[in-house]
Amino acid sequence: MDDKGRVILPAKFREDLGGGIVVTRGQERCLYVFSTAEFELMHERIRQAPLANKQARDFMRLFLSGASAEMPDSQNRITIPVHLRQYAGLQKELIVTGVGAHAEIWDAESWNTYLAAGEETYADLEQEVIPGLF
Repeated sequence: MDDKGRVILPAKFREDLGGGIVVTRGQERCLYVFSTAEFELMHERIRQAPLANKQARDFMRLFLSGASAEMPDSQNRITIPVHLRQYAGLQKELIVTGVGAHAEIWDAESWNTYLAAGEETYADLEQEVIPGLF
């Protein structure tokens, strides 16, 4: 990330994200990056959550209030707003990783800590986490 908070999108994400993106708070203090179309699908699903459910309201507030629409510039950079940089603790070195229908942006040190902590749990999974995968 440069001093202005700009990040160059990795080449493998550019085609899907070139028409505009939405960056928002992710879980575990990372940022989620959605194509505009994918974010609209997520937004529609979120809108169907029951307002009487406190967890649903909390999720909607945190997820949607942090959302920022961005358009990659001619050098395929996006600017990450200050409030999202602060939320994710982003420094200069970042990790951008694809996670299904979205990408995630992590501070490199946070990613390495997360990965080290999660590796043992991942290796020891005894139950089927994603039905039908294994």
